[in-house]
Amino acid sequence: MSETRQCMKLRLTDEKPSIFGSKIGGVGYLPHEMDVPTNKQGNQLRLLAQINCADVELDNFPKQGLLQFWILNDSMAGLGIDDFSDQQGFRILYHPFVDETVTELELTFKVFGNPFDDESVFPVKGEFAVEMVMAEESEDDYSDEDSLMSGHKIGGFPLITRYDPRSPHDSRDFLLLQLDSDYSGDMGEDGSFKFREKIMWGDAGVGHFFIDREALKLLDFSDVLYYWDNT
Repeated sequence: MSETRQCMKLRLTDEKPSIFGSKIGGVGYLPHEMDVPTNKQGNQLRLLAQINCADVELDNFPKQGLLQFWILNDSMAGLGIDDFSDQQGFRILYHPFVDETVTELELTFKVFGNPFDDESVFPVKGEFAVEMVMAEESEDDYSDEDSLMSGHKIGGFPLITRYDPRSPHDSRDFLLLQLDSDYSGDMGEDGSFKFREKIMWGDAGVGHFFIDREALKLLDFSDVLYYWDNT
């Protein structure tokens, strides 16, 4: 009998997201006393995604607060080549409580320039609000031609494009976040083809964050595996 897993499917919208809401890209919430996270060289990370945990209806997931995914905007998008769990090029932050006196202007002033600030490098091309819906996936859903594992989601089965960085006995089997490449194209009024990227990992790849379920229950985000790959 095939295994089934619940997940939250994420849909990106063009609405202006709140600094306290679920969003992809943009300016991330931080308490008054906290600065933007940095790597050892002092380069700031950038907000990849922010999840308002009240939007997520999954067992063992936090019921309140904000869960954030920050990455370095270099050519590897913060990926640790020698250790996919080394939170130098990326950082997971959990804010159990939100201070609504924080303003977007205040957060903007906390962001300083990096040597890597090239809009074409960072995988998210803008800022997007997120809508979520509960779904259920089965191992039988997978097919190479049209995988139901694709898309943006929390939980469920990951879409593995080329290589699964986890060993067969790795306990980090919960998909904390999957962000897929997200792009589209239309014919413009002038007859030219308009291509729009919202998210692009390398050559149309997929980004993943994995965590142990027991660690998730304990709100311990110190041992998260981050990996992205091309298709």
